Amino acid sequence: MAETVPVRCPQCRREHLYIVPSYPCRCGAPVAPALLHGGIPVRVRHRVWADSWLTLRCSACGRYDEWPRPELGCPCGALLRPPLAEPSGRPPGQSPGRLSGAAFPSAVAGGEEAPGTSSPGAAGGRPDFQPVAIRTARDVVTAAALFLDWLGFERVRPVAGALPVPGVDLRGPEVLARVDPTTSPTGPDAVETLWLHGLNESAVAVCFSLAGYTRQALGRADALGLPLFTLDLAGTPQPVNEAAHALLDTGGPR
Repeated sequence: MAETVPVRCPQCRREHLYIVPSYPCRCGAPVAPALLHGGIPVRVRHRVWADSWLTLRCSACGRYDEWPRPELGCPCGALLRPPLAEPSGRPPGQSPGRLSGAAFPSAVAGGEEAPGTSSPGAAGGRPDFQPVAIRTARDVVTAAALFLDWLGFERVRPVAGALPVPGVDLRGPEVLARVDPTTSPTGPDAVETLWLHGLNESAVAVCFSLAGYTRQALGRADALGLPLFTLDLAGTPQPVNEAAHALLDTGGPR
């Protein structure tokens, strides 16, 4: 069973039970960061891509690798980093790993709603969702597609072709999704555009964002009943509003 650590937000004083993420080493053994119980988390006002990763050593094979730094989103809008029990380390002479592909820019502005890192449970008889670590913009789209498939939507594919639909990045027979991998919180215009596409095509519309949502976007999505999810760097979607929680409970049509 995954370890849980109590984390108190220094801004609103709300306490959360944070599920410590674990990652599969190449040898197959789980690797998890050691968190400090009772420590004060750090609020992240501007996420820097290079600081969003930890070098962890696998206790089974001794391999060092880069993994997402634990982060927790509080409903008050604060993005928190729980304190580590021991510092991140790397073998002597080894420099931090480089990210391959089209990596994000180095400075990421924190959204008004930030992701948590607990894995969605086995709602509706589904097995636990298996995330993929986000290292590139393409990984964000892949994580969202895998999550929609896990929810029960069939044949979810990236929108391609000569005439892409503005504001829609993933499409299935019964679902449309926008996936925002940018460094700025998703705004209300994107929410309304996606909702209109879903209404016109009689499809479920779902929005995913890496940087969170503005307060205006949150209010508009609540009024329209559009599910909003955030994605953390571990690739785990987190429901932001009631519509997202309802979709997580009921799942797709499959």
